[in-house]
Amino acid sequence: MKRRSILGGAIPLALAAAGRAARAAPPAGLATNTDHGFNSAGTFDIVARFADPGPSGIAITPDGRMFVGFPRHAVDHKGATLAELRDGGLVPYPSVALSLPSDRAPADRLVSVHGMTTDTRGRLWMIDDGKLAGQPLRPGAAKIVGIDPATDRVIASIVLTPPTLLPDSHMNDLRVDLTHGAQGTAYVTDSSFGTHPALVVVDIATGRQRRVLAHHPSTQTEPRFMAVVEGRPLVFNPSHQTFVSGGVDGITLSPDSATLYYCPLTSRRLYSLPTALLSDFARGDAELAAAVTDLGEKGVADGLATDPQGRIYTTNFEHDAIFRRNLDGSFDTILRDPRVLSPDGICVHDGHVYCTLGQWNRLAGFNGGHDLRVPPYLLIRCPTDPPAPLSSLPA
Repeated sequence: MKRRSILGGAIPLALAAAGRAARAAPPAGLATNTDHGFNSAGTFDIVARFADPGPSGIAITPDGRMFVGFPRHAVDHKGATLAELRDGGLVPYPSVALSLPSDRAPADRLVSVHGMTTDTRGRLWMIDDGKLAGQPLRPGAAKIVGIDPATDRVIASIVLTPPTLLPDSHMNDLRVDLTHGAQGTAYVTDSSFGTHPALVVVDIATGRQRRVLAHHPSTQTEPRFMAVVEGRPLVFNPSHQTFVSGGVDGITLSPDSATLYYCPLTSRRLYSLPTALLSDFARGDAELAAAVTDLGEKGVADGLATDPQGRIYTTNFEHDAIFRRNLDGSFDTILRDPRVLSPDGICVHDGHVYCTLGQWNRLAGFNGGHDLRVPPYLLIRCPTDPPAPLSSLPA
């Protein structure tokens, strides 16, 4: 009883003293964190919920048509690998024959749609990584596919072939630049299922293709890299992977397509290259390497996207967040919420950031054979300019 009464008297006194000290202190010039750890940052809408499989790529046309990719490299599911979201439901796109599993040759159907984008003419492009879980890559499966939403017809299908395509390639994401090449140039990130990442450049008109910067630090994983995923510190080990990892992965273009931004998944750095050089097949690796700009840290990002102002949005699976890199190189937290698990595909449309949440870090392969994912998987959106970003520093 005596001890309890002593503590009971000490606590109010301490609180009172703290209160007097706080009132006596001069006003703070900057507030580094306005939520004091009590709330999530930002607001988001749930656009769609998916039972199975988990979503990855997301692309939206200028008139608002929304397309989602469901790759088969982690789980060989029997649903559509590409679908249009209509009235809250998924419709295989551009047709059942192309999007659902079938006996067609891999070159004549969509096998495993991963990264997606639209070009400046509003056409849909995707990278078909061609991989079915537990199976080797088949010839013709990995390819770049373009579809014109105005007609729902395939306008391009460029099969990736050796030596551009390696047995352990993981063609992950892409962007299409219409300012270089007769019909444009596609830039693809091969994050690799093994240890051979690189950037891939493809001339859309001719199908000419090549790997570049396959040994440059800007495309590689960082040795002994550590990520904190759902509170667990995990160290990258290519022979025993315990979290989503890989080489060059995130990719986006500046609004004028003059600059390509990219980053390895197992890294915190952001890099850029002039597309005038990257699209020129006469330029060798040494010249490209000399033109790479290291833009510094941006956190652990999977997807990248650019808004019309040139600001870059990055997913971050360590913080369950979406960050924005401003034109001056500073960052804001656009969204942070414990439900934002494994933020993956990302795009910007009409003042909002759209992002798929596939819970990839909970796959059985990263968790001792136990699939820890809990459907539904989400497609969310949040405003590009929330009223008061968590990380803003008011004067």
